[in-house]
Amino acid sequence: MSAGATRILVVGTGPVGLIAAMSLSRAGFAVDLAGPDVRMDDRRTTALMVPALNQLQRLGVLGEIEAGAAPLAVMRIVDATSRLIRSPVVTFRASEIGERYFGLNIPNRHLNKVLADAASADPNITRHTSLVASWRLEAGRAVAHLADGGTLEAPLAVAADGRLSPARDAAGIRTITHEYPQAALVLNFAHARPHGSISTEFHTETGPFTQVPLPGDRSSLVWVVRPETAEDLAGLDDPTLSRRIEDRMQSMLGRVTVEPGRQIYPLSAKVPMSFGRNRVALLGEAAHVFPPIGAQGLNLGIRDVIDLVDSVGRSPIDPGESRVLAAYDRKRRPDILARTGAVDLLNRSLLSDLLPAQFARTTGLGLLGAFSPLRAFFMREGMRPGSGFQAAFASLREQVRR
Repeated sequence: MSAGATRILVVGTGPVGLIAAMSLSRAGFAVDLAGPDVRMDDRRTTALMVPALNQLQRLGVLGEIEAGAAPLAVMRIVDATSRLIRSPVVTFRASEIGERYFGLNIPNRHLNKVLADAASADPNITRHTSLVASWRLEAGRAVAHLADGGTLEAPLAVAADGRLSPARDAAGIRTITHEYPQAALVLNFAHARPHGSISTEFHTETGPFTQVPLPGDRSSLVWVVRPETAEDLAGLDDPTLSRRIEDRMQSMLGRVTVEPGRQIYPLSAKVPMSFGRNRVALLGEAAHVFPPIGAQGLNLGIRDVIDLVDSVGRSPIDPGESRVLAAYDRKRRPDILARTGAVDLLNRSLLSDLLPAQFARTTGLGLLGAFSPLRAFFMREGMRPGSGFQAAFASLREQVRR
């Protein structure tokens, strides 16, 4: 990197912020990374699909991450409701679309440590452990006043500072927010039978109950229920909660033993009116918040990073100018709105007692289970937006040539 490389300020030290800082560094920018020490107490896990893993490969961290992760080779949806209209079991196999696995399930503590260590070792990233106390956004620069008294400025501020994003507020970007009558209980557990790299999402009347493989005979759990139920479940003793989980899973993994550490997260959805404005670009949960359905969150955040790097790379002298942010907004809008809308629709269909909603959901899942080309399309789209259409068109062209 040349001594006169343009500086970019990245705010936020979660996975998206760390990946953004390293990706911008690789693209030739000098990076100031501001935020508190990386959290190492997060007991959640993150399922990253192959395209997101490819970005980690480009950053040189995939091998270390993979060593502490479990592959997701099969994903299964089970209708565990007691409603009149129920869906058949739908099974998605990575082998159907020529992949070894859809992705990896990674403990957040492991993911955070690998990313934090890699960012610390990057000579083009200057680390600042202070929070941003206030912002001043000017015509040609974003100025961050830090809580420790320091000041940082750059032509572009990358906001990876979470769902409550102060940088987003400073840029005057309004959001549309919806609070769901749900909360997610998150924990890890051991089980007597091997999971076989299979993730199972049980659909219930209060939301999904999702088991995702971890290394060994262990899995992570995201159990979406009403907030008061989440509190009740979290307060149970280990043997009682273990039995509840085993019963909900229909004993498919044998005896269950919950591990220490339970966390509760209220569910909401949030979409900003713009993804880039006034020298600020939004990434990760600053740009999109939705329920934990379909393993979309961080995968979407990494696509934010990829599109941002492409956009700012076209204007390396002034990466925060309005035309660059407008181009980034255009790139991200279709993907974010489509994913947010799909997750919201599926979640609402689970909560609805209306027969038309149940019928539509059952019919859709039934078609996926019975029609392999449609299933392959959705598997490809779930991993990489646009790839399902590309495969369908390629197949059509091949048939025409024949």
